[in-house]
Amino acid sequence: MITLNYVYILKCKDESLYTGWTNNLEKRIKAHNNGCGAKYTRGRGPVKLVYFESFENKREAQSREYYIKKLTRNQKLQLISSKSIEEENYEKEINL
Repeated sequence: MITLNYVYILKCKDESLYTGWTNNLEKRIKAHNNGCGAKYTRGRGPVKLVYFESFENKREAQSREYYIKKLTRNQKLQLISSKSIEEENYEKEINL
């Protein structure tokens, strides 16, 4: 069984954006919202998943995360606006 790795962007309560990676997207979002995620998102919750990509390989996911983190806010917003229907359906399936 292949474990997928995800790169994701969260929108925080203060409208800031946080980019991260995980191999369990649902669990990671819950951790961020419970104050157990990254230091950056603590006190900025609740967070909302606004974008993600999946990869079969951890290295690819981490490389993509690094790339996205270097983007400007406007570039990240453009990436978010390109979100596919598949991603929207995934959000509904995991109740995010």
